[in-house]
Amino acid sequence: MTDDKRRRHSSQVVDGIGKSASRAMLRAVGFNDDDFKKPQVGIASTWSNLTPCNMHIDGLARQSAAGADSAGGKSLIFNTITVSDGIANGTEGMKYSLVSREVIADSIETVAGCEGFDGLVAIGGCDKNMPGCMMGLARLNRPSVFVYGGTIMPGENHTDIISVFEAVGAHARGDLDLIEVKQIEETAIPGPGSCGGMYTANTMASAIEAMGMSLPGSSAQNAVSETKEADCRAAGAAVLELLERDIKPSDIMTRQAFENAIAVVIALGGSTNAVLHLLGMASTIGVQLDLEDFVEIGKRVPVLADLRPSGHYMMSELVAIGGIQPLMKMLLERGLLHGDCLTVTGKTLAENLADVEPYPEGQDIIRAFDNPIKADSHLRILYGNLAPTGSVAKITGKEGTSFTGRARVFHSEEEAQERILDGTVVAGDVLVIRYEGPKGGPGMREMLSPTSAIMGKGLGNDVALITDGRFSGGSHGFVVGHITPEAAEGGPIALVEDGDTITIDAVSNRIELDVSEQTLEQRRQKWQAPALRFERGVLAKYARTVSSASKGAVTDLP
Repeated sequence: MTDDKRRRHSSQVVDGIGKSASRAMLRAVGFNDDDFKKPQVGIASTWSNLTPCNMHIDGLARQSAAGADSAGGKSLIFNTITVSDGIANGTEGMKYSLVSREVIADSIETVAGCEGFDGLVAIGGCDKNMPGCMMGLARLNRPSVFVYGGTIMPGENHTDIISVFEAVGAHARGDLDLIEVKQIEETAIPGPGSCGGMYTANTMASAIEAMGMSLPGSSAQNAVSETKEADCRAAGAAVLELLERDIKPSDIMTRQAFENAIAVVIALGGSTNAVLHLLGMASTIGVQLDLEDFVEIGKRVPVLADLRPSGHYMMSELVAIGGIQPLMKMLLERGLLHGDCLTVTGKTLAENLADVEPYPEGQDIIRAFDNPIKADSHLRILYGNLAPTGSVAKITGKEGTSFTGRARVFHSEEEAQERILDGTVVAGDVLVIRYEGPKGGPGMREMLSPTSAIMGKGLGNDVALITDGRFSGGSHGFVVGHITPEAAEGGPIALVEDGDTITIDAVSNRIELDVSEQTLEQRRQKWQAPALRFERGVLAKYARTVSSASKGAVTDLP
């Protein structure tokens, strides 16, 4: 066996006479005698041409491989999957979206564990790629760097994918004709990169950089740019330095690092999916994190970024003024980040930010602390008799801070979507979409189609929507998701009836059903658990193993 501490895993695969067959296989894929003496760096690529988010990642993977090779390693590129939320939203296919996070984590663990990689680079584009990659890296706990594939450029007339979803609702309202919708459809997605607002992909990329698992700047780069290519090459090289210093994800993904990630997500006005994914990532690395941590951090961190979906600007416009690094320095100087956290540079967060220049004068994308978008967090963790173990709302204040209305109950997203578009849903309704949770869906679909239809129909201030499913980072309005316990487990959301009064209060952080406990108990006695929707296959396995959304919807809890 080798004395080279950088080759703890690959040496078991290629060293000694007994591994001659292993070396023979690797010679066929390009290894020579010298390569067997080098640390092996696995490059986990989520490339696929089925979505613009990932269509360019094969090229980025080759850049990371070149960076690792030039730094004295031996790279091997392997693929894992991606699915496209933007394509699948509103269909049965969306049940597979959150499931793909677990498949990605499983596959990265499987390949790296089998092949004996000493270190890894993982490159993600679409939004489940990022937490999936991070959970795989956390399970392996070998020196690793995450690389974000980068953001898309805006479409014509400052449009993006959410513009298309909302155009459908605007057509139903009569504000756009079919030709106008088609024009938006044809021009909103101009090329490679992840969806352009502070939706889930850009949110999670920012959270991972704030956590220290990406190189500085990685989260705020255009997908097609020399900057992104350089980021990939530098990531490959960085793994060799991490191997030399034996810095592993568990050294970086600490409790304080997760607190930094939460603070940055709040300041950016990020997606509710960050709650689900950060809980899942923390669970995987063994850090205690729960919903109350989002509450406590949210009390002291304001929303400063005027970014879509609730705001005006896109990620590419934030890239142009310096990305998230100046914002992180603002938060650090305000005492809202832990500056002593270690990062993949081998330096602390504070050291990485020391020479970062402030945003240019006159920009209005990132507000000053004395002029925030919202003085505290937009991510509200709500409890009450409808969500005894918690729920997650995304309320910026533009929608107001409380809503009381009558329940209009649906047992699927499709049913709700039809009733929104045909005019059945009216002002004063609280849409209840249930049996869409992790187990009940299964898969916890995003409700982007109904929330976009509500906005397109002009009902954003007049209708609320609650669900045991979840929301796209592109959703906005008075929406509450992740309601737990979910309906399929007999949670109170399963007991709501049409016409019940529901109150959502984002100041007191309550979500209440105005029905007596006696009446709820009577309904509970009559309730019957629905039959499993799938008996075989990945959705059936997922439904059997997945935890509550309040615990991150992970599938590998002891």
